[in-house]
Amino acid sequence: MSVNDIKAQLGDFAKDTRLNLGIVLSEEGAPDLSQKQIFSIALASAYATKSDVLVNAVLADAAILSETEQNAAKSAASIMAMNNVYYRFLHLVSDKDYGKMPAKLRMNVIGSPGVEKVDFELMSLAVSAINGCGMCMDAHVHEVTKAGVSKTAVQSCIRIASVINAAAQSLYIGNFSSSAQQQAA
Repeated sequence: MSVNDIKAQLGDFAKDTRLNLGIVLSEEGAPDLSQKQIFSIALASAYATKSDVLVNAVLADAAILSETEQNAAKSAASIMAMNNVYYRFLHLVSDKDYGKMPAKLRMNVIGSPGVEKVDFELMSLAVSAINGCGMCMDAHVHEVTKAGVSKTAVQSCIRIASVINAAAQSLYIGNFSSSAQQQAA
């Protein structure tokens, strides 16, 4: 199953998601990002949504990604699943003493992700946006900006994450609606 197959599955309620999905996974629709960056970000985002169908569709279309790049997308989704919870807690809790305590969490993959550091940071930014961690988003935007990534590329990254997230939600809604109709029959 490809992303085009996913688009075909989306109901009329998800017309905008279908249209956006057709746009953001191209260099024209994601300015200042390479095709490899686009698919790396999309894959990490799909993993973050926990949608098997969407992960497999992105993988089917992401043939340009090496196994190392695919593993980096998995690593970004995995490490951010931990970091986004921890750092969102630090950001939101009233007692700021927690922020002064050492995290004592292993995060070696961030220092040595196996791919270009900026690409891993973009993947991590997308996942952090999906997971809603402002502290992590700020840290990743800082790192990619320091590496010379444009604001347009950052926006493209977040647009990819948002559309992948919407596609996962739309697939869930479509499956839920189908199940409800079957139960009613």
